[in-house]
Amino acid sequence: DLRNISSALKMISDMERIGDQAQDIANMAEFVKVQEIAHKIHIGEMAEAAIKMVTGSIDSFVKRDLEAAKEVVKSDDIVDNLFLKVKGELPELMQKDAKNAEYYIDLIMIAKYLERIGDHAENIAQWVEYSITGVHEALGQE
Repeated sequence: DLRNISSALKMISDMERIGDQAQDIANMAEFVKVQEIAHKIHIGEMAEAAIKMVTGSIDSFVKRDLEAAKEVVKSDDIVDNLFLKVKGELPELMQKDAKNAEYYIDLIMIAKYLERIGDHAENIAQWVEYSITGVHEALGQE
């Protein structure tokens, strides 16, 4: 039906953006220094949460699982909170380790990309919900 087609088209756009951001992360993470200092902050935990969201949103689409889609939407708060932690941690680390400041800037960019990936996964889950129920809460339809 038309609702499924329009939802799928919207999801494709979010998936493409996720791919672009993942490529940007990969390009920045190539630097050994970034990898060496990333363990000092919550980047790994944030990446795991974002990956789980992307996987969950795609699985919810494939399985037409409304509850799984709702779980993805809820879990966006986890990624958002981790991003706030990273933002809070980096200034102090940059002061303590000024010679690596440029790499800390890369890490804040990586954290922002991960936060956006979480947002796109949430969007996909919301479109899954719309395709199943006809309601898209983010659009004000309740």
